[in-house]
Amino acid sequence: QVQLVESGGGSVQSGGSLRLSCSASEFSVRSGCMAWFRQAPGKERGGVAIIGDNHYTDYIDSVKGRFTISGDITKNALYLQMNNLKPEDTAIYYCAASVDSGVCYSGSSFASDSYNYWGQGTQVTVSS
Repeated sequence: QVQLVESGGGSVQSGGSLRLSCSASEFSVRSGCMAWFRQAPGKERGGVAIIGDNHYTDYIDSVKGRFTISGDITKNALYLQMNNLKPEDTAIYYCAASVDSGVCYSGSSFASDSYNYWGQGTQVTVSS
């Protein structure tokens, strides 16, 4: 059974850093498009960052320069390094995977419906 498990969430002050991890089982992080999403209280879930083949990455404007998405094939894991965190980054963060690598290059790469597998989420709280 495909399983994605996030870890690394926590509570930090503004300007702090966290590194989220997503361990994948029965699914290769090289086999498709992978992404990080987040959902803040009272708001819809939205994409944050994606990663495809040839180290292709993309981010929403609000996290560019602060967040870095990466993968480690030897550990079959996905990561999100978050630096200079802001209170508006507070949310539950989810990792997601699509079996279709083309998703990363489509106009729907930040749409939740494009992804087949999801983790359970990990809470990130940033205080001012």
